[in-house]
Amino acid sequence: MNASEPGTTPHPDGPDTAAEVVLERTVEWYDTDASGHQHHSAVLRWVEAAEAELLRRRGLDGLFGRTPRVRHEVDYRSRLWFGETVRTRLRVARIGRTSLTYAFDVHGREGLAARGTLTIAHAAPDSPSATPWPREVRELLAPRETAEVTG
Repeated sequence: MNASEPGTTPHPDGPDTAAEVVLERTVEWYDTDASGHQHHSAVLRWVEAAEAELLRRRGLDGLFGRTPRVRHEVDYRSRLWFGETVRTRLRVARIGRTSLTYAFDVHGREGLAARGTLTIAHAAPDSPSATPWPREVRELLAPRETAEVTG
């Protein structure tokens, strides 16, 4: 994957900005369960939305469909209610040869609501197993500072 590949452009903020994003959302009715607070799966959807934004901002949307999830862990700290604004912060915690681990936290009006990690692998099309990250991807995902997104 390189800057000339379709769907890939250099990060607009340059190579020295963080592999981190903060995404703000509202807890929608479909995010809740019968108890009235967020369903456990809503947190992972917000994390994946933050991941998608991070990859778009890095010019790495060509990775969509090439990064299967291999592990996630979530520590739920408090409940989030319908209509509440939540902020999901996602950052690259570690890049291995074929996998990448994100760390995330989700905050609501009462503070920290969930914290965890999501590990993905790189899988080239038609490959039966994980494949090494391209050098350009590793460079674009090197951690530095935060970018904020609202939407």
